[in-house]
Amino acid sequence: MTARRRAEVRRETKETKVRVAVDLDDASSRSIATGVGFFDHMLDALTLHAGIGVVIEAEGDLQVDQHHLVEDVGIALGSALREALGTELKIARFGHAYAPLDDALARAVVDISGRAYLGFGVEISRAKVGDFDTELVEEFFRAFSSNARINLHIDLLRGTNAHHQIEATFKACALALCAALRVREGGAVPSTKGALDEAQARGRASTRRRGKSSR
Repeated sequence: MTARRRAEVRRETKETKVRVAVDLDDASSRSIATGVGFFDHMLDALTLHAGIGVVIEAEGDLQVDQHHLVEDVGIALGSALREALGTELKIARFGHAYAPLDDALARAVVDISGRAYLGFGVEISRAKVGDFDTELVEEFFRAFSSNARINLHIDLLRGTNAHHQIEATFKACALALCAALRVREGGAVPSTKGALDEAQARGRASTRRRGKSSR
């Protein structure tokens, strides 16, 4: 029987306190509370359309600004995703998607490769949506992709309404992740290395080198 893909990560600093629990195989339950309403809305869209069950509880120094909290949620969510996937990573690996929202259209392409990279081609038309700092969209995705160790490219293709631009961006990422996280039929790891976890790949390479030197 395949192990349930789930994990919990806690992150606590002088600036924030974050708890994230994810379940990649049961999306029936989501609970999100960060104290930033628009950010909660985007996290709900991201996890709903990615097919991820999630609990996100976060508090931080919002009297300073939202940066620390948004970034630390990205760190914790990315870390939980990576931990939930485990080491074998017998998944589709690649995913891409387009998502429209009225005037806005976004595209996301993801490779769950074990190597972190963010390509962010999104220009948001306003500095604020409500009290949310829109420049933090990039900070969230950078923290998330770095700690999930995924290659993620997001582009906003068109749109003028800032709310629509951001929501289309989150939904495109969600749909691409949904495709990439799908368990691969046949149980094979989709990599010429035989592993998508970098530490595991290094371990296998080291084992092969030791085997050669002993003969």
